[in-house]
Amino acid sequence: MEQVKNTSSRLFVTTAVENKDDLEEKLERSYSFLNNLINGLSDKEAHDALHNAVCKDKNYEEVSVGLVVVILTEPHNAAKSYRDLTLITRDGFGLVLGQLTQLILERFLRFHDVARAQLLWLLREMIRNAVTNVDNLCWNLMRHAAGGDVSPRNLGLIESMLDIFQEYKSWLEKFPVLIASVVYTYLRLIEDHGAPALAALRQKEVSFMITLLRERFADCLVIGRDLVRLLQNVARIPEFEQLWKDILTAPKTLCPTFTGILQLLQTRTSRRFLQSRLTPEMERKLVFLTSQVRFGNHKRYQDWFQRQYLATPESQTLRCDMIRFIVGVIHPTNELLCSDIIPRWAVIGWLLTTCTSTVAVSNAKLALFYDWLFFEPDKDNIMNIEPAILVMHHSMRSHPAVSATLLDFLCRIIPNFYPLLTDKVRLGIFSSLRQILEKRVLPSLCPLFDNPKLDRELRTIVRETFKEFCMSPTPDSSAKLDDFAQNICLKVDDLDHNELHVVNNVITNNHPAVVTNIAEHEPAFSDEEDEPAIVINPPEDDTDDDDIPLAKVRLKEKTQVDKGDSSGVLSVLDGDLKSSVMRLQNEKDNETKCQAMESIVQHVIDVDLESEQLTALSTCLCSVMFVKLEDSHRVFPEEVNDELLLDSISSPLFVMFRNLYQLCKEEDRRRQPLITLLAEMYQTLPKIGYLLLYFLKVWGNEELKREGEQPKFVTLKGSVYREFCQGAEKKMDACLCDDLNECRLDDVQVLMYVVPDLFKEFRVQTVNNAQVLRIVVSSVNSVQLQDLVCYIMQGKLTMLKNDSLQSVLRASLEWDTFEQFFLWQIVFAHDISLDILLPILPHLNFVNHAEALTSLLLLIKQEKPTADLVKHLFSREVCNGDMFVITILKYWCQEYMDKLGELISSLLSTRHPATSPNKRKRSGTKSQNSSVPSCDQLLGHLDQLRKCCNKQTNCLNLYNLDSMQRALQQAQSGSTESQKKQYNDLFALAEEEEIQPTSKQRGARGGRKTGTNAKSASKRATVREISESSEDSSEEEEIVKPKQAKKRKKVVSDSD
Repeated sequence: MEQVKNTSSRLFVTTAVENKDDLEEKLERSYSFLNNLINGLSDKEAHDALHNAVCKDKNYEEVSVGLVVVILTEPHNAAKSYRDLTLITRDGFGLVLGQLTQLILERFLRFHDVARAQLLWLLREMIRNAVTNVDNLCWNLMRHAAGGDVSPRNLGLIESMLDIFQEYKSWLEKFPVLIASVVYTYLRLIEDHGAPALAALRQKEVSFMITLLRERFADCLVIGRDLVRLLQNVARIPEFEQLWKDILTAPKTLCPTFTGILQLLQTRTSRRFLQSRLTPEMERKLVFLTSQVRFGNHKRYQDWFQRQYLATPESQTLRCDMIRFIVGVIHPTNELLCSDIIPRWAVIGWLLTTCTSTVAVSNAKLALFYDWLFFEPDKDNIMNIEPAILVMHHSMRSHPAVSATLLDFLCRIIPNFYPLLTDKVRLGIFSSLRQILEKRVLPSLCPLFDNPKLDRELRTIVRETFKEFCMSPTPDSSAKLDDFAQNICLKVDDLDHNELHVVNNVITNNHPAVVTNIAEHEPAFSDEEDEPAIVINPPEDDTDDDDIPLAKVRLKEKTQVDKGDSSGVLSVLDGDLKSSVMRLQNEKDNETKCQAMESIVQHVIDVDLESEQLTALSTCLCSVMFVKLEDSHRVFPEEVNDELLLDSISSPLFVMFRNLYQLCKEEDRRRQPLITLLAEMYQTLPKIGYLLLYFLKVWGNEELKREGEQPKFVTLKGSVYREFCQGAEKKMDACLCDDLNECRLDDVQVLMYVVPDLFKEFRVQTVNNAQVLRIVVSSVNSVQLQDLVCYIMQGKLTMLKNDSLQSVLRASLEWDTFEQFFLWQIVFAHDISLDILLPILPHLNFVNHAEALTSLLLLIKQEKPTADLVKHLFSREVCNGDMFVITILKYWCQEYMDKLGELISSLLSTRHPATSPNKRKRSGTKSQNSSVPSCDQLLGHLDQLRKCCNKQTNCLNLYNLDSMQRALQQAQSGSTESQKKQYNDLFALAEEEEIQPTSKQRGARGGRKTGTNAKSASKRATVREISESSEDSSEEEEIVKPKQAKKRKKVVSDSD
């Protein structure tokens, strides 16, 4: 074994300093296990040894992986090892395909040449033997056929894959999505193979692409508008010229359902096609750059990427692939948009400015604006058009030439893209610009379209082309925007989740991008970087992935199941169970399918199935119901009534839920196998969790109508879900959060339907749960928020309680602006006491926590000043630019100046008590004063208020109050020299008033002071009462009062 550890890797190219990671150790361990098992045995003995070894699950994996290693590293033993692999496999090569997929996505670039050649040999063998799911392997391997790379290794892979597809064309035609992926890939690669030395390869690619396009054009229509873009790049090749003529003049000859080029241009290209043109390594680096690297620290990462992938002349064409990937695939979450991570527009701007080929620059611009040309708001996503407008907007300041070239391109593309569709292109671009304004990506386009930095001729063209967008915004529109910012009443009924990202980015993201030192945890690119395993399946269905973040798409790709042939696992089942599954799979009628599911459920609870059978059954059911669950956004009816709600839970999956509900209701012990089956399915299809919650509400309401309101129904629904969580081996609160998050991404209507009941039936898990609250507030629109507030005010819903509320509010400080504002609306609806909220006030930063401070500001505005409220206000740190305390004090000065002066003077006196040798403090005074503001905080806020006051406001009169005069004098006498110097102007207000009554020559001003003495005498009892509510005792106050008089005499004599 020591020799194995010291030898170089069998599969990978390594250096002397590299250590073997877990994956490599696993491969070596499996190879050694297999070698020890069959070394020196005859074929028959080896076969018997393998058969005995794979009876154990652990040995089965090690033997299978060991045989894969032999196939990839020992060509002379490959055929024998493949034969052994086919004999021992019991999952239809599922484990082998999973291992190969991981190797391809993570380690293919480090394969030895022998391993590469053997991998292609193994792929041919599996295709020849029609192994299930091998098309996924082809799709993942084809991603390594990189664009912009004419190195011998890359060309060898491209040609080898092309030969495989040509040789097994009849097999390829069974997979329409793979056909579309092959066409998309090789149309893109033909562009790179124009050199004379590559003429033979190019002709082979052209011939095969023409064959597939003419024979399988219907399968290629799924590609959408990017198929047209790729065909434009190869249009000068004679074979494609003739194809273009047929597309434009005789579309029906290609496909009976093809109506013309407009049909393609109006079809959005799936993000998975865009993703397929970057290698997994490139994708990881770009995702890292746009999700981990802070703005300001990005240059060295971009330089690394430039050296690694964009350094050769051929790599110029790769920039279009990268721009299409960034525009169509990387859709940042709210957290990223509100952070200081480098935004998408900055990366695209870098790609444009570093492009040196004029042809590549034109193609890159077209790739950036391509979704604009035929944009339809109801079909396309605003996240696809946002980067282009932001590149122009932000480049205008520092790189006006970039903005100018993009604007010029946008103007010229309208008549020149395709003259017969000029009106359609203009409509698409105008729709894009209107959507940008409606969603507030930019408040106005006038500063961009009519900018003095633009050339006069270009400004004229832009004004003529986009006349309606060159008008300055009216005062009314500005007022509306201000009203939105203050009152938080944006109507977002028609915004989906990712559209809210854009709104947050432009309007609510008031946190400046702060470049901080990240040397301690500095991200870095490296080939050996620990990356999570990425398993990507081919684009079989173009689900609405554009409306969810990329991370969620990757999760879906990991868990996606095969929707085709499930005969491999059906063989594990037998008898009535197998026939019921086949009936469920083959029948079209929903009622018949439900009857088949009922038979399956009865078989599960009546017959003690083995774990292997349950797993196989789970796989079959997931395969059958995959499409239905993928369309689960259709579960919730458009019009809500009892009949339609019941119809929505009439599919086979809900038959399982109904049986589980009934078994739990009867406390039948036979429910456990059904729970185990659902838990198995849950691992593959996480939608099952929230659909169970949806079923429990609909079915529970129906039960209540039939049997009357009974407390047992509430506990019953809770127990059903609790047992489901236990079967899935997850804690209930974690499971609930995962299910709600899945529901949020799929269908907010379902989420809002189940949320009120969840807060009633799962109070412990939901009330004051920051994660659940964030899921809710990040999903709702203004109408749904209003519904929640109405439920709360009617007493039908409780989402918050006083206990531990402060921890929820502190957690919310890291949320997005919209989420925080929505949370505070929910707080207001609960009538939470202000005393519960005040303790977080001193901890809020006016820059980073503006949302919470704004909400507290509006709440405190409705209160009268009290001793406790003033204490918390002055406990805030004094910061330049923080207007919170000043705003509240100036507002109170309008109506409660006398009261406010008494409270402040009392608080100031407690921090500057007059000293006395006989003074004794109470026990516990120190602990009581720990929350009282410090001297510097009190004086600092008062000094800030003084600076903000002017002759037009009456807040300066606050300092003329007798109580404030005495408190300032007392504070001055008790302050240090540095404090006296720092707050000299503040203390001067008291000094000036102190001198006035002692001078008989100043009759008028002395008379005013005398006149106030009676007023101050009448307030002394009130001051003493207020001081009792402060942290010091009334006994101390009695000592303070005589001292004040003595101080006055001393100051007067000094003045004289």
